[in-house]
Amino acid sequence: MSIVQNKKAFHDYFIEEKYEAGIVLEGWEVKAIRDNRTNLKEAYVIIQRGEIYLIGCHITPLGAASTHIRPDAIRTRKLLLHNEEIAKLIGKVERSGYTLVPIDMHYKNGRIKIQIGLAKGKKQYDKRQTEKEKDWERDKARIMRAANKK
Repeated sequence: MSIVQNKKAFHDYFIEEKYEAGIVLEGWEVKAIRDNRTNLKEAYVIIQRGEIYLIGCHITPLGAASTHIRPDAIRTRKLLLHNEEIAKLIGKVERSGYTLVPIDMHYKNGRIKIQIGLAKGKKQYDKRQTEKEKDWERDKARIMRAANKK
């Protein structure tokens, strides 16, 4: 079950491979995510010292958060992947033009997972072409529905 999706990622990047990762969260973050108080729009993924981190994911704390905790809405969060996957990603990201972007945050067996994608940036003309294709598919579906009603 999806919690939040990063639709901007599909607009700005060609997603070539997808990986599912666990995410290290604090208690107040889990409660806020269950209350749909999260945003992946400006988030990105980096690799530092052989570990993968999610930066810029905004999780708005609940008003009734504990008094002894100072919630930081956009703190850096560690992602959990197998060592082989991390090594493969490091090799691919070091090639020119590739980056890691968060695509989707979802539940899996009661745990919160994040799907990250190995992506290559789109040029402006690629974005326009993608938009034209979407418009044509939408128009084609509209024409087919109209033809089926007659």
